[in-house]
Amino acid sequence: MESVLAFVIGVVIIVIGLAVSIGLHEIGHLVPAKLFGVKVTQYMIGFGPTIWSRRRGETEYGLKAIPLGGYIAMIGMFPPAKGEHAHEDSTGFFRGLVQDARDSSADSITPGDEDRAFYRLPVWKRIIIMFGGPFMNLLLAVVLFGVLLMGFGTAQASTTVGSVSACALPATSERQTCEPGDPAAPGAAAGIAPGDRIVSVAGEPIDSWNESTEIIREHADEPVAFVVERDGEELTLKVTPMLSERYVLDEKGQVVTDASGEPRTVQAGFVGIAAATETVQQPATAVLPAVGQQISGVTGIIFNLPQRMVDIANAAFGPEERDPNGPMSVVGVGRVAGEIASLDEIPMASKAAGLIGLIASLNIALFVFNLIPLLPLDGGHIAGALWEAIRRGVAKLFRRPDPGPVDLAKLMPITLGVVVIFGAMSALLIYADIVKPVSLF
Repeated sequence: MESVLAFVIGVVIIVIGLAVSIGLHEIGHLVPAKLFGVKVTQYMIGFGPTIWSRRRGETEYGLKAIPLGGYIAMIGMFPPAKGEHAHEDSTGFFRGLVQDARDSSADSITPGDEDRAFYRLPVWKRIIIMFGGPFMNLLLAVVLFGVLLMGFGTAQASTTVGSVSACALPATSERQTCEPGDPAAPGAAAGIAPGDRIVSVAGEPIDSWNESTEIIREHADEPVAFVVERDGEELTLKVTPMLSERYVLDEKGQVVTDASGEPRTVQAGFVGIAAATETVQQPATAVLPAVGQQISGVTGIIFNLPQRMVDIANAAFGPEERDPNGPMSVVGVGRVAGEIASLDEIPMASKAAGLIGLIASLNIALFVFNLIPLLPLDGGHIAGALWEAIRRGVAKLFRRPDPGPVDLAKLMPITLGVVVIFGAMSALLIYADIVKPVSLF
C-alpha cells in the first residue's frame, strides 16, 4: 500500500511540475506582450472546457480540463489580406482555413484597439514575445539543474573498489555470471577486496578511477604493484592484468561507438574490479555545460524523430524493446516518476534528485520542441518574423516598396497538417507508454 501511495505521489509531483512549467512558459509570453502594449484577452493553462477562470482587467486567467499545454490569446495575430486578395472567394477547404484564420484575427480586434494588434508590432518585439515562452523553460531548467548538480551532486566513480569479479569474461560476452572453466579474474586472485581504496598502481599515484583503468590496460601480462588502503593500513598486492577484449573508452571513461553505433572493442589489460560510486556536489560552472548537453540530446532526438517513431511503433506492435533514451509521452514520464518515488532501494534524497531531474529534462524538451520553425509552435512565429525582417531589409536595400507584414494565415493548411502529425505521434507515444513502457529500473 505504501509503494502505491508513493507511486501516486511521484505522478502528482510530475503533473504539478509540468503545470508550473507550462504556466511559466505562458508568463514568458504574457509579460513582454503586455509591456509592448499588445491586448491579451486570455491566459489559460490547459485545453478544452474551462474549469476555473477569473478576469483581471482586460485579461481572463483560467485553468482548462486537459493540462497538456497552454496559451495566451493576443488580438490581431494575423494581418488582413492585401489588395485583390482582401475579398477573394473562400470556397475550398484550404482557402477556407486561411480566411477563417484572418476573420478570427480581425474579430479579436475591438474598436479602439487597432494599434494594439500583435501583427502591428516591430519584428524584434514579436520575436521577444514568442521567444519569451521557451526562454522561461530554459531558465527554469538552468535553475533546476543548478539545484540538482550543486545541491544534490552527481554520482561519480570513486577510487574505492566497489566489486571484484570472480572470473574474467570478454566485454562482449552475452552472460555476466561465472561458470566452471572460466579463467579467474586477476584482481580476485591477487586478493583485492571490495572497500579497498586504490592508492597507487605501478608506482603511479591514483586520483581518479579512470587513471587506474588506463594503467591497467597498458600493462597486460605484466606484474604491477597495487597499493591499496584497507582498514586504515596500506597493503601492496602484486597483480598481473590479463589480456582481454574490452570496450574502448574516451577520456571521460565513456564507451566509444563506431559509425553504426556499435561499441568499439580492443585487446587490453583486465583485472576485474569495478568502482564504488560517491555523490559529489558540482561547481556552478558545471550547470550550463550540463544544460547544453541536454539540449544537444533532445535536438538529436527531434532530428531523428521519424526513425524514432518507427522504432516506437515496432516496439508497441511487435516484440522489440523500447529505447530508454527515446521520446516518451507525459504518460511515460509520469510512470517513470512513480517508479522513482516508489523505489525502496534508494534514499529519499536520491528520489528527490530523480524527480527534479525529470522536471528539468521536461523543460529542456519544451524549450527545444517549441523552437521548431513550424506553426503553431513558437518557432513558427519566430521564423515568420525573421522572414519578414529579411524581406523588408532586402526591399529597403534595393529601394523597393515595403512588402508589409508576412501573412502567416496562408500557412494554416500546413499548420493543420502539423497539428494532425503531432497528434498522431502523441497518440502513438501514449499507446506505447501503456502497452510497452520504457523500463529504467
